[in-house]
Amino acid sequence: MNFETFEPVYGAILADFGFDRDADEHARDVAAELSTPFDLSRFDDWNDRTVAVAGGAPCLHEEAEIHVAREADVVVAASTAADVLLDAGVDVDCLVTDLDKNPETAVELTAHGVPVAAHAHGDNLPAVREWLPRFDADHTLTTTQAAPVGPVRNLGGFTDGDRAAFLADHVGAGRLTFPGWNFDDPDVGPVKARKLDWAARLLGWLERRRGERFAVLDGRRNRVRKEFEALLVE
Repeated sequence: MNFETFEPVYGAILADFGFDRDADEHARDVAAELSTPFDLSRFDDWNDRTVAVAGGAPCLHEEAEIHVAREADVVVAASTAADVLLDAGVDVDCLVTDLDKNPETAVELTAHGVPVAAHAHGDNLPAVREWLPRFDADHTLTTTQAAPVGPVRNLGGFTDGDRAAFLADHVGAGRLTFPGWNFDDPDVGPVKARKLDWAARLLGWLERRRGERFAVLDGRRNRVRKEFEALLVE
């Protein structure tokens, strides 16, 4: 994924949520000052392998979901999914986070040489300033949803979970699996529910680009495709 392809989707997200592009770009620029380049070739061994993209829904605690992650060749965890998996004895190969829930885990992982994809956007600038300097820069990939600048990349995606999937796709992952996902979580608030809707739409877009079918989208595939297409033409 490159930004030229992703930008129309980014524009639709901005319009749907009323987000400020200037604020995203400011956060990106601050992150760029606090970051060093990250060599994506570190993920070359993901090529053609099964990558579990672990979400942070409560169902991740279930043994069947843990098993999906454990059986994968590579595990990319979104936010607090990393803590659940680590507690279950499952190694995490990369953490994807916008620093809102478990930045201490990210600090610990980078200290042990585990890559962390840290995301900067208009609503998390204080966290970017507080936490990025604490990460080991050699193991930190900084991302943005705006246009990439300097060491800050945009590989596609919006929420931690779907950004993890786009990262895996970008570096050549083979099969993607999705333990710990629930698009209909009744315990999330209305804003989070809308973000989950977007995550589903983006995964629908990604599976079409990959020529793959993600089981996590079964039962909603046609709906999310229509929603995605409608939002892009508005």
